[in-house]
Amino acid sequence: MAGALATTALALTGDKRIQYATKTTLGPALAARVLRERRAGAIDGIDTGLLLIGLAAATTGDVFMVDADDDTRLRRGASAFGVMQSAYSQYLRQHGARPSLQTGAVNAAAAVGGAGLLRWRLPDVASTLTGYAFSLGVTSTLAADPNLAPGAPQVVGVVRPDRTDPRTWLGAGGVLFTASDATIVGRRMFLRGDAARRLSEGFVIISYAAAHLMFVEGMLRLRRSR
Repeated sequence: MAGALATTALALTGDKRIQYATKTTLGPALAARVLRERRAGAIDGIDTGLLLIGLAAATTGDVFMVDADDDTRLRRGASAFGVMQSAYSQYLRQHGARPSLQTGAVNAAAAVGGAGLLRWRLPDVASTLTGYAFSLGVTSTLAADPNLAPGAPQVVGVVRPDRTDPRTWLGAGGVLFTASDATIVGRRMFLRGDAARRLSEGFVIISYAAAHLMFVEGMLRLRRSR
């Protein structure tokens, strides 16, 4: 998270060279955390593999997304993030996550609405980003399953994050992933001023880092609670 805060500050300068050197630190740091848990016997080989695949894909996507204004890099970054979301979805399924109709409908509606906007404003990248939006929706829907954190307090069927139980962070992590990615697209579609674009980029980085931290810590705790 410290790296994300530093990268956020650097994003406000607009210096892409520095961002390349700093933005890709999150994935390796979280991978080291996963490997420590594996060495301690807290997770098995399958779970370790899924998390490392997801983090490797995330780091690849981070490299491309440093310059999300370039259509080719945006498509490649979204494709890499799609692999990440698929790995995380499979991990959640293995631990009993099941989609709910209410959450699934909300995420599906958001993806469909986003697809329409993409076709209108960014047709050259619409198909790739739409595919990614649906993969993100699946992950977010599974992460919101309250059965992943049995006994945790809920508000209108949504698990309330508790700082003492990382399993309760998963649903909020899915929301932050969605907010971060929506900001990337919104920045491309609607923002023109340098100050607004840099501020939005800072939000993307910090929300993405928080989401990733919440997801990895939450998924690791799922294994330890079995």
